[in-house]
Amino acid sequence: MDRDFIALRPEDTIATAVACFKEAGRNLGRPVFGMMVTDAAGSLVGMLSIYDIFLLLRPKHIHIWGELQDIDTSGILEQACQRARAVQVGDVMTTELITITPDTHLLLIIDIMIKKHVRRLPVLEDGRIVGMVYLSRVFSDLVDLLTG
Repeated sequence: MDRDFIALRPEDTIATAVACFKEAGRNLGRPVFGMMVTDAAGSLVGMLSIYDIFLLLRPKHIHIWGELQDIDTSGILEQACQRARAVQVGDVMTTELITITPDTHLLLIIDIMIKKHVRRLPVLEDGRIVGMVYLSRVFSDLVDLLTG
C-alpha cells in the first residue's frame, strides 16, 4: 500500500487533474493514471482515471466512423480536449467505488482487481483514507515472490 497520494477535489477541472497526474508522475518517477477524489472534509467521494477522461473525449457516435469514408475528422480531438479542460472532475469521476482495508489479504486484492477490472484500490480504515494499492505495485511484489 502506498501511503503517499495526491487527491483531487470534485470542483477541480480536468485541466487541473491532468496537471496533477503529470506532477505526481514526475515526483514518483512513474506514470500516474488515476487519483482519488475527496470532499472538503477529506472523505473519499470518487476516483478519476484516464479511462474517465477518455470517455469524456470520445465522440458519442465514433462507432459509425469506420463505415463512413467521407467524414472529416481533422481537429475533432483537439476540439474535444479544449472543451474537456473546463469540465469539473465531479462531473466525470467514478462514484461507484470499491475499497479495501489495510488488512485485506493480497490474494483477495488480486481477485478484486481481476473480477472488477480495476487498477487501483483506495484503502480505508474506519472510513478514513490511509492509502492506495496499485496493480503495478502488487505485480512488483509478486515478481519478487515468483523469482525468489
